[in-house]
Amino acid sequence: MFVEYNTVFAYVAGIILLYILGRYLVVPMKNLLKLVYNGFIGGIAILVINFVGGNFSFQIALNPLTAFIVGTLGVPGVLMITILKYLFQV
Repeated sequence: MFVEYNTVFAYVAGIILLYILGRYLVVPMKNLLKLVYNGFIGGIAILVINFVGGNFSFQIALNPLTAFIVGTLGVPGVLMITILKYLFQV
């Protein structure tokens, strides 16, 4: 049973190509999952702020943009949204 060198080379090149392609697809997926996670945490934080702030007539709009900002920036994001809310009187 004899296997030609061209066939072996094609299999090795295919495996290397699959490895490289897999590496390029895994890294963006990790970043995307991190952004989704941060947005989810930001949404929960805004819900808590709205629940507590409801007693003081203070609420922040819960939408994907504000959830993403609060999730990625944390407390500075909440402060930024609060300042923008009072500046534009929304």
